[in-house]
Amino acid sequence: MVKFGLNIPNFGSYSNINNLINLAITAEKAGWEGFFLWDHIYLSTRLEKNKQIGIPFVDPWVALTAIAMVTKNMKIGTYVTPLPRRRPWKLAREVVSLDCLSRGRLILGIGLGAPDFEYEGFGEEKNIITRAKKCDEGLEIIKGLLSGKEFSYKGKFYTIKTVIFKPEPYNGIIPIWIGGRWPNKKPLERASKYNGFCPISASSEKLSPNDIEEIVNLIKSCRSDINNFDVVIAGELPLNKTEAKKIIYPFIESGITWWLDSINDWRGTLEEMEEYISNGPAK
Repeated sequence: MVKFGLNIPNFGSYSNINNLINLAITAEKAGWEGFFLWDHIYLSTRLEKNKQIGIPFVDPWVALTAIAMVTKNMKIGTYVTPLPRRRPWKLAREVVSLDCLSRGRLILGIGLGAPDFEYEGFGEEKNIITRAKKCDEGLEIIKGLLSGKEFSYKGKFYTIKTVIFKPEPYNGIIPIWIGGRWPNKKPLERASKYNGFCPISASSEKLSPNDIEEIVNLIKSCRSDINNFDVVIAGELPLNKTEAKKIIYPFIESGITWWLDSINDWRGTLEEMEEYISNGPAK
């Protein structure tokens, strides 16, 4: 059965942790099954009287920690964390700490990150190919560290002497979803080694049920078992639930396992979005 969650930016009206806490409480009461935050650090500025005015942000991991404290059942996580601008062992420590705090409710979304300014603006690697290689190494490291067993690593970008990382994940594993632009095949191949794929369109065209069907078939060709693998898409739905279901059902029939409803400042005011969330998902 498909699960319904929320996909929320970590800036603008949603940079206030108290706002996010209130939305998370509302969401869980209304039957949403997941609460996922973007992981951006800086996107852009606007000009006001010829001066640059920064957009407010919140660290998603701090916010998710607060959300874990006020919810009991919803899955929580990032959609998605740009791994190439993080130290994998530091992220692994944050991830397992939050997973234990939430009693196994964490899902880790991983991607290469965008836009490029979030890298080059802070003196980090801009080249997408290099970032992809760092992401692959970082994923291997996170998986190895979270195993709770002896682990060492030597790659092009990272080296780890033998360590044992404790505690282990609450349920023995933290699901990892990989984000990527479709129809690029490399992100899908990367995702097939983990627990889920979060495709977004590489063009102005929105993903279609036919795209999802092709993605599912390709995943099946890469894995021996797809039963515990998630295919996750995010989008905005009409306020009318009957109309919303007409959009969602073809995607469900094509093989998605999660629909994340996109909540943001462009869609409506914070108050309007809270009311929308309180009405529950279009099941």
